[in-house]
Amino acid sequence: MPTRVHEFDWPDRAVVGTIGPPGARTFYLQVRSGKQLLSIALEKQQSALLAEMIDDLLDQLIAVEGNPFSVPTSTPVELVDNDQLEAVQERFRTGAMRLGWDPTTAQVVIEAYPIADAEDYDESSEEDGADETEKLLVRMPVGTARAFAKRTLEVVGAGRPACPLCGYPMDADGHTCTLPER
Repeated sequence: MPTRVHEFDWPDRAVVGTIGPPGARTFYLQVRSGKQLLSIALEKQQSALLAEMIDDLLDQLIAVEGNPFSVPTSTPVELVDNDQLEAVQERFRTGAMRLGWDPTTAQVVIEAYPIADAEDYDESSEEDGADETEKLLVRMPVGTARAFAKRTLEVVGAGRPACPLCGYPMDADGHTCTLPER
């Protein structure tokens, strides 16, 4: 089964953004390089975890004694991207993701794979090569990665406010608190 790799090395833009109102948002990882634009859907939790792991990775690199890489501790002002998503055409919904570090290019590496749907699997399509899998591969420098993580955490945090009593999200039209009985 061949894998179609959507590769972005040093992208012009890499962001997480949303479409829809709080409580009904769809999260997208969108990457652009020149005219090539790709959007994949993510879960809110995947977005938050990816951003946290990027920050952790960059913080670990800073702490390495004799670190030859210039890793920013905060987002460089020139890399802040608060623009909306560009035209979104979902390529796939993300299942598994990997995060890595390439020391030869000083880049953070993100790999995203679509959710495997067992119902869509057909042995005959594998034999004729029709069942192609996909993968998103993004390599970004440390400053861009720091900006990506910051924006992603801001987008995740911009959803519905949490109830101070139960911690569940509150809707604009009301909230029934589900405190456990004592």
